[in-house]
Amino acid sequence: MNKRITSVIAAALLSTSAFAAPTTYSVDPTHTFAVASWSHFGFSTPTAVFAGAEGTITYDADKPASSKIDISVSIDTVDSFVEKLNEEFVGSDWFNAAEYPKATFVSTKVVPHGDNKFSVTGDLTIKGTTKSVTMDAVLNGTGKHPMSGKPAIGFDATTVIKRSDFGISQYVPHVGDEITLRLTTEAQAK
Repeated sequence: MNKRITSVIAAALLSTSAFAAPTTYSVDPTHTFAVASWSHFGFSTPTAVFAGAEGTITYDADKPASSKIDISVSIDTVDSFVEKLNEEFVGSDWFNAAEYPKATFVSTKVVPHGDNKFSVTGDLTIKGTTKSVTMDAVLNGTGKHPMSGKPAIGFDATTVIKRSDFGISQYVPHVGDEITLRLTTEAQAK
């Protein structure tokens, strides 16, 4: 009888630790976007959205510092809401999408701050240039996705970069060099 109770307790502990294990999620390309905004001559703040997201998020609720993010977006999906500007952006003077079709972010360090807030440092690669950046991230939620029933996760992250650091310096300083970059992501377990 004692052996059976011990076996039941051991099984319960093992199943609990299995739930606590890190989960790897696949990025949902229909709900993951990079959004860039900048100053236009100091008069307005235009925005461009990049889609075509791919990648994974590995999240460990018990050890969030060991979490990892690896996401890319497709440059040729850029939508600035101005057709002529979209054409310019994919050209060689701007992002050169033919040679550098993706922008990527691969995390190197995650620091939890409590209240679902994190600093996520990683390598951002745009137009063949890689720079370390730190994003302020908020975990929006985890749980069962209402549509698929699979475990899901979502977060938003922001940072400010200088586009000239990535070889994109058209019209600087009149058109802002500082770009506010926001990543909004939804992902589901594989």
